Amino acid sequence: MLRKSLLVSLVFVAILAAAIPAYAKGGRAGDIGTVYVSSQGLFYDTFVTAETLPMHGRFQLLENGVTEFGPGDPGYLGGRWWIDVNGNGIQDAEDDYLLCPLLGPGRATP
Repeated sequence: MLRKSLLVSLVFVAILAAAIPAYAKGGRAGDIGTVYVSSQGLFYDTFVTAETLPMHGRFQLLENGVTEFGPGDPGYLGGRWWIDVNGNGIQDAEDDYLLCPLLGPGRATP
């Protein structure tokens, strides 16, 4: 019984140790970035939640921090981004796939 209590305590401490840095950054584990949505003329804050998604499903092109569709637009995929690393214009295994939701409200300046 003592062993089980000790194990539960250690797991709790590990979770707490991981959560404190995220809480200190406003509840987000990653650095805040900015994405410009060209169809809206607005900038949105974002942060990386998953840097290495598998190449399955739909992804929206993100080039130099600019994308065509944002929150509320048909075509916005909730922050599932594709970065054309090899510059061939085709989604393939050499490209990057990540998850970075856009945080509203959008604004006119970066």
